[in-house]
Amino acid sequence: MDNSGQYRYVSKLGSQPLSPLDGRYQPAVAELGLYLSEAGLNRARLHVEIEWLLFLAEKDLLGCNCVVDNVLKQQLREIVTNFSDADVAELAALEATTKHDVKAIEYFIRDRLTKISRTDLLELTHFGCTSEDINNLSYAVTVRDAVNNVWLPKAKTLVTTITELAVKYADSAMLSRTHGQPATPSTMGKELAVFVYRLNRQLDRIANAEYLGKFSGATGTWSAQVSVDPEVDWFKSSREFVEGLGLVFNPLTTQIESHDWQAELYSAITLFNRILHNLCTDIWTYISLNYFKQIPVAGATGSSTMPHKINPIRFENAESNLELSNAILDSLSSTLVTSRMQRDLTDSSAQRNIGLGLGHSLLAIDNATKGLGEIELAQAVLDADLMENWEVLAEAIQTVIRAEIARGKSGITDPYQLLKELTRGKRISGDDLKSFVAELDISQEAKERLISLKPSTYTGLASSLVQLISK
Repeated sequence: MDNSGQYRYVSKLGSQPLSPLDGRYQPAVAELGLYLSEAGLNRARLHVEIEWLLFLAEKDLLGCNCVVDNVLKQQLREIVTNFSDADVAELAALEATTKHDVKAIEYFIRDRLTKISRTDLLELTHFGCTSEDINNLSYAVTVRDAVNNVWLPKAKTLVTTITELAVKYADSAMLSRTHGQPATPSTMGKELAVFVYRLNRQLDRIANAEYLGKFSGATGTWSAQVSVDPEVDWFKSSREFVEGLGLVFNPLTTQIESHDWQAELYSAITLFNRILHNLCTDIWTYISLNYFKQIPVAGATGSSTMPHKINPIRFENAESNLELSNAILDSLSSTLVTSRMQRDLTDSSAQRNIGLGLGHSLLAIDNATKGLGEIELAQAVLDADLMENWEVLAEAIQTVIRAEIARGKSGITDPYQLLKELTRGKRISGDDLKSFVAELDISQEAKERLISLKPSTYTGLASSLVQLISK
């Protein structure tokens, strides 16, 4: 750094990745780059443009009698399947000249048509399209494939991991802590099953998401196409083309597709993220209570100065990345649904950050999955905690007394107050409770049932509830 406070680079530090997703964490999110990078977007644009060219020619919508055989189809589709780094560089050079990304795609295809001696198809390239016709379909295809091929499988693997732990610990009794205070016991399996149920609901929403597309020209009216040939059913043809790409046709748009489907999708993903964030904070807290032991990873260091520490960094990293993901996806959801009148370009810059939003979520999922594989339940700690909190049985005792009163088997007038005086803010033993129950004005059968209770057995249907997610 010189006296002005400016860094002087003597290496290529200035060309290093700015986002940690493209640097430190790149291995965990690399698959998303196949779809949501600039190169992935350009490959999708080529796919859409080429399929539209073939559609026009095969349907002969312009009456030009162009010959379309399997050789031509293969030649053109291989432009997409064989898309390479050299093609990326060529498109970048074209865009540097055209100053327009979609126009660069058009020129790229025109060049390939010339090279295979099909100049008769040149004017079918990008015919009747506004750039947004290509872009909206390309984003729909890339986001759909990124979610279905990368994000969803990883998210499902995570939920499967949680499910396996829930089943494993279905009978592992634990003290609940409502408001952070000792409360009616549950099982660790049932508590994890709650998250499985919540997360699976969002996965169902995401798996069934609709990906909409428009293909209706500069202001959504098909005006240019109708001016060419008003006898062609351009509405029907566009619908067939969009649905042929595996998308849902949006018939009513401005120049842009309204992006509502994106807001809906990102809303479901952010809710999944928030539920996962809740799981991570709970697991972190269970670790701090010693309910879970962390399994040491060979060679790993927990603290630079305290050798004994194993920090729950997987869950902390996941929390941070879930918050970053939601910040981006929430912003996209609110930004993308608004466009001034027939078109503005706020969505253009915003959509280039879709990969970041999904990437931070994917990184969090990766960390949470690994973290869950590095813990094991300390049942002895859970048992000791339960045995130190016999007062949690007060709920069972006062409820049984109320039932006895309702059946005419007890003369007690205020069971809640009776148990409140015995237990509130106090620590009592099992013997204390047994002595208390023995003196109650209730039936002998009720007394025996209450005396047999322990905090570790006062878990109700918790174990069986886990079966709901294992099915």
